[in-house]
Amino acid sequence: MRAGRTSWLAFASLCLMPFKSKAQRRKFAQLLVEGKITDDQYEEWNRSTGKKVLPERLHPKASAKKTSLPKTTAKKRAKK
Repeated sequence: MRAGRTSWLAFASLCLMPFKSKAQRRKFAQLLVEGKITDDQYEEWNRSTGKKVLPERLHPKASAKKTSLPKTTAKKRAKK
């Protein structure tokens, strides 16, 4: 785990911010199972979120861009 992420978790647990998405709730449940956060931290966030209907993701992943064939700009000129 990176140092920045560890400090972010510590900061987030102090602020008692509610979950913002279903994906975030799943991630923190995983961290709870792994023992990286306490049960009290997870329950506090869960209580503060309440019965809100959360989006699957806060910022949906960008879809894969379609690759297109290069356009031809001009026909080849016949040599005289």
